[in-house]
Amino acid sequence: MTARGLIIGAPRSGSGKTTITIGLLRALARRGLTVRGAKSGPDYIDPGFHAAATGMPGLNLDSWAMPPDYLRSLAIEMAATADIMIVESAMGLFDGIPSDDRRSGAAADLARNFGLPVLLVLDVSGQSQTAAAVAHGFASFDPDVRIAGVVLNRVGSERHTRLAGDAIAERGLRVVGAVPRDETMTLPERHLGLVQAEEHAGIADHIDRLADAIANAVDLDAVLEIAAPISMPAGDTSSALPPPGQRIAIARDRAFTFVYPHVAAHWRQAGAELVPFSPLDDEPPPADCDACWLPGGYPELHAGQLAAASRFRDGIRAFAQSKPVHGECGGYMVLGKALEDAEGVTHEMLGLLGHSTSFAKRKMNLGYRQARLIEDCALGMKGDLIRGHEFHYARIVEPGEDESLAMLSDGQGREIGPSGCRRGLVSGGFFHAIAREAGG
Repeated sequence: MTARGLIIGAPRSGSGKTTITIGLLRALARRGLTVRGAKSGPDYIDPGFHAAATGMPGLNLDSWAMPPDYLRSLAIEMAATADIMIVESAMGLFDGIPSDDRRSGAAADLARNFGLPVLLVLDVSGQSQTAAAVAHGFASFDPDVRIAGVVLNRVGSERHTRLAGDAIAERGLRVVGAVPRDETMTLPERHLGLVQAEEHAGIADHIDRLADAIANAVDLDAVLEIAAPISMPAGDTSSALPPPGQRIAIARDRAFTFVYPHVAAHWRQAGAELVPFSPLDDEPPPADCDACWLPGGYPELHAGQLAAASRFRDGIRAFAQSKPVHGECGGYMVLGKALEDAEGVTHEMLGLLGHSTSFAKRKMNLGYRQARLIEDCALGMKGDLIRGHEFHYARIVEPGEDESLAMLSDGQGREIGPSGCRRGLVSGGFFHAIAREAGG
C-alpha cells in the first residue's frame, strides 16, 4: 500500500496544529483508514499523541538532522504501511535555520522535497478578513510549497467564520473547515511541552472528543482529496544511529521517556533487543544486557525517588564496570553526582560521572547541534559527526573532571566547544542524537 500525504502547517506555534492534527488523525482512522502521523522536527512528545490517535507508531521527519537518503527511507517505510500520512509542522511552516540545500529543518522542506501539499491552520481569534492576507502571503511565499487548503481555528461565530472564510476564498484558496473556540480541547503542558500522552488521564476519551469536534467542523472528504500520492526515489538507512549493543537495557518510566521512535525502530531492525526497566520502581538494568541507555525525560520531577532507589543505583554502578552506559539529557543528569530540584533541594545521583546539575538555577538551551565524537562510545565511533538537538532548562553547576564526549557546534556549524562527559564505559551529554551525518 502506498499512502497519500499532507502537511499540517501554521504561521506559528500555538495556532492549534497539534489539537487539530490529533483530532484529524482519529477522525480519519474511524473511517477504517490506516493513518500515520509524523512530526517535522525534533519533538518527542507529539509523536506519542499521534500514536495514541491512530494505533500506529509515530515518527519524526527532520530535514536538517536526517540526511536526505535516510529521510526518504523513513518516509517511504511510513507510506508503505498507511493509507494516509499526516505530517505536523513544528513551529511555523517555514521556520528553520538558514540553509541553501533544503535542509533547514522546516516543514516546508518536506513540502518541497516530497511534493506534499499543505493544509494551513489559521488561528483567526482577534481578526477576520486579515486572515486572508496571511493565507495569501503563505500561498505566494514559495512556489514550491503548495497551500492546498485552509482550516480556520478558534472561530467565534458563524459571522466570524463567514467574514474570514469568504475573504480567503476570494484569494483563490479553499477553506475546508472552521473549528470553534473551545478551551476544553486544550492539552495540558509543562516546561518541555505538552504533558505526554501516556501521562494524560483519560487520553482515549479526550482524543475521541477532539475527533468528534474535527469531524463536525472539517470536511474530511476535502482533506482526503487534498492529500497527494507519496512518490520519491529510494533511500537508505546508513545514517541511522547504530545500536549500542545486542541487548539494550533502556530506562522507561515517568522519569525517562524521550526515545525517538525511528531510533528504537532501527535498533530493532538491526537485530537488537530493547529491554525496558524502571529506575523509579528501583529496578537495575538487567545483568544479561550488554549496554544500558538512560533517555531524557523528567528526572528533576522525581529526583528524591531516584536518589532513594538503592537497587537501581547499585545495579547500574556494577553494570558500568564492564558494559557501556549512556545518558541523554535527563539521563545525563542522573549519571552525575547531584541534581538540584526546582525547590532548591539537592539529591545525590549515580556519581558515574563527576558533574552536578541544577533545575533551580534554570536557563533554557534550545537548538540544533552537531557533535563530533572525541572517542568511541555508545553513540558511535571516534570522529563520527552526529546531528541532533538540545532542549533543556537544567544547567551544570559543577563540571567535574571527566573527559569531554564531543566537540559541539550549532546547526550552522558555529563552534560551541567541548560538551558532555565520558569516564571509562560511561558517557552522556545534554545532546539528543537523531542521525549520523552522511560522510561525517
